[in-house]
Amino acid sequence: MKKQVLLGGLALIWTTAGAPAGAIDGISVEAGSGDGTDMGRIGVQRDWKTRWFQGQNWHLGGYWDLAVGYWHRSAPPGFNDDITEIGLTPVFRLQQNDLRGPYLEGAIGFHLLSRTSLGDKRFSTQFQFGDHLGLGVRFGPGGRYDFGYRFQHLSNAGIKKPNNGIEFHQIRFQYRF
Repeated sequence: MKKQVLLGGLALIWTTAGAPAGAIDGISVEAGSGDGTDMGRIGVQRDWKTRWFQGQNWHLGGYWDLAVGYWHRSAPPGFNDDITEIGLTPVFRLQQNDLRGPYLEGAIGFHLLSRTSLGDKRFSTQFQFGDHLGLGVRFGPGGRYDFGYRFQHLSNAGIKKPNNGIEFHQIRFQYRF
């Protein structure tokens, strides 16, 4: 399974490396835990050029986040102890007009899991919705660095029972090109 995560990450990097110049605005790494599960992700982002509700100092903007992740949980013999996931999420962010300083963000996206079980935890579907609330700060020359915290919940939104979701507390670092 670790090979699949590595291959997925390499495929993500390879795909974006061949993208037209300016198609990718940032790259991120996330680490977190919750519900007895550790997780990590790498992702690429594409900024939206639209600014909504722009005031004198703040606006609502956002970006697309495409990420590949790996979850691990201690499991008894005979139970699956890891999951690979891929997610696509539109993220809305309340931020300063100069794209520096503190921000708040929220999102609801789509995730596809490699399996429907993780230890004794069961997910009824491989398709999951992932929503998060986060806060952070952009800093450095041109706001290139982004450090933040996210609380994320993933579940199938009642598509099929049982709807055993999972929640993560995450720390995220992003480098913006």
